[in-house]
Amino acid sequence: MPEGLPQRAGSLRAGLLRRLAVLLTLLLVFSGWSAYWNGRAAADSAYDRTLLASARAIAEGLVTNDGKLRANVPYVALDTFAYDSAGRIYYQVLDTEGRLVSGYEDMPAPSADIRRTDEYPALARFYDGQFKGEGVRLVSLLQPVSEPELNGVAEIRVAETLGARERMARSLLTDTLWRVGLLAITALLLVWLAVSAALRPLGKLSEAVELRQPDDLRPLPLVTVQRELKPLAAALNHFTERLRGQFERQAQFIADAAHELRTPLAALKARIELGLREQQPQRWRETLEEAGAHTDRVIHLANQLLSLARIESGAQAIAEGGAQRLDLSRLARELGLAMAALAHKRGVAIALEADRPVWIQGEPTLLSELLSNLLDNALAHTPSGGNVVLRVREEGVLEVEDDGPGIAPEEREKVFARFYRLQQQGYGAGLGLAIVGEISRAHRATIELGQGTLGGLLVRLRFPVNVG
Repeated sequence: MPEGLPQRAGSLRAGLLRRLAVLLTLLLVFSGWSAYWNGRAAADSAYDRTLLASARAIAEGLVTNDGKLRANVPYVALDTFAYDSAGRIYYQVLDTEGRLVSGYEDMPAPSADIRRTDEYPALARFYDGQFKGEGVRLVSLLQPVSEPELNGVAEIRVAETLGARERMARSLLTDTLWRVGLLAITALLLVWLAVSAALRPLGKLSEAVELRQPDDLRPLPLVTVQRELKPLAAALNHFTERLRGQFERQAQFIADAAHELRTPLAALKARIELGLREQQPQRWRETLEEAGAHTDRVIHLANQLLSLARIESGAQAIAEGGAQRLDLSRLARELGLAMAALAHKRGVAIALEADRPVWIQGEPTLLSELLSNLLDNALAHTPSGGNVVLRVREEGVLEVEDDGPGIAPEEREKVFARFYRLQQQGYGAGLGLAIVGEISRAHRATIELGQGTLGGLLVRLRFPVNVG
């Protein structure tokens, strides 16, 4: 995706259902696995009991004849043991000497490490094996024989193929999967309905914002908004409040700028019209010179208005981490040299006191604008033959001092307002200090006005110092 383009976000509802489906699928797999092995254990327990019952039934039919063991297995019992609907059943009867008495030959014997079961009151052992190429489950029952002609322990073995057990386990597995799957689908459907109902207020909130007119910046009502959505609505209202304030400031700025430009432009036009009525070339020249002076003032005012417009974008860049590490002393030296020609023209001496580097975080264009306005104001109100001092101290302090008329204490806070003008000749007649105040706030710098040692105005700014 090209850089700068917003990434497409998926649906909140779909994402929630997708995650829930994954969890339910894992639950389904675990439940199926658990159901299969539980079913297999239940089948083993049930069919093992049947095997033991079969072995006991055969044991009851054991008799002795002429010192030999015989097995009288009823025809009905043989018919039941020989075959059932799930698989085959085999049996074997061994006498006290281990000789085959009845049943199938070569049935697997239990190994010596198979312990006798404690679940039934019988000398029985259960084990798995292979017979006739199939897996079988077997029980070995030891039956004591105590007759005058024969005394010892006979063994009855009954085996069953695993088909019935597997079918029972698969049946339990299938039944569990169907039930859990149906439950999962029902849960997803219910969650989808619940999420849709929960997101309906968000849709109404979005619709309310969408239906508003572009100039309607009233706060959104929070009465019908759920508790989870109130932070979002409050954030939107906060953003709307800031946006409304921004629009109001822009509207006020445009109105003030139009008012401030209207007067000098009207005076310039009137001066030119008066000059056009004159017949003497000397008067024309004087009119052009006066018009040129008026034009310079209009250009200066327009540049200051543009500076105010640029401050907000620069302040936003600082807030977003776009500040740079700057040497305030070097910046002061560069601006002092740049203003030296203007100071010489006005007969004012500029002194710079910045011996060591002082590192701060800031936006270089805005800081140059700040220093330029401070020096321009100082030069404009310092009489010919006066002095302007520019100082940079290690604590991140910037000072501009002159020996002009200064500002009365009661008016020092007012001069930072836009378009504030003093009644007497002095500072604050234009936008210079207003620009200084805006740039100072953008850099989180404090600004103070006082009386300097030279008798004029002292402007002191304190910047956060970057010692790194």
